[in-house]
Amino acid sequence: MSGTSNPCKEIRVVLAEDQAMVQGALVVLLNIESDIEVVASASDGEAALRAVGLHRPSVLVTDIEMPGFTGLELAARVRELYPTTRVLILTTFARPGYLRRALDTGALGYVLKDRPSAELADAVRRIYRGQRVIDPDLAAEAWSAEADPLTDREREILRRTGDGESTADVACSLRLSEGTVRNYLSEAISKLGAHNRAEAARLARSKGWL
Repeated sequence: MSGTSNPCKEIRVVLAEDQAMVQGALVVLLNIESDIEVVASASDGEAALRAVGLHRPSVLVTDIEMPGFTGLELAARVRELYPTTRVLILTTFARPGYLRRALDTGALGYVLKDRPSAELADAVRRIYRGQRVIDPDLAAEAWSAEADPLTDREREILRRTGDGESTADVACSLRLSEGTVRNYLSEAISKLGAHNRAEAARLARSKGWL
């Protein structure tokens, strides 16, 4: 979804959300605000990145789990390519690991979907002004939580194999040997104290590390 920009609205937003009904509701909720306009919405990370490049919004509001690359990967790419766009993570996941990774990407906000709708518009405004918006209880839990032991490559390979991709497919996609992919998986499984890749992926997801 994209529309003609309204010059009377100061804060321009790109929304990334893969659930169509939720996406539509969020667009309506933000567009009724007098100073916020959703200039584009997308249902996957690649489309959202293209929308940011096209519209150069003030704020990107993104979920975490989406097709293609995740909201956290999207946030990191936006920071690299379009640093003037500020990022707000909007998610159901109240997991310290996700919050710590979101902050590492440069995201300024981490808001849960179960909060009142008025808080979302307020969070967008505060992030637009360069302020950080994070649930204080979740923030306190995040900084006292166990640190993520996975490297970026281990995390990517564990996530992809956990989603059902074969070792051969991952190796081909990443231009690695199958042996190298298996070594990364072995390291991840060992670090997590798991018995196999499926258990390792479940454990890492539960902690917000994937």
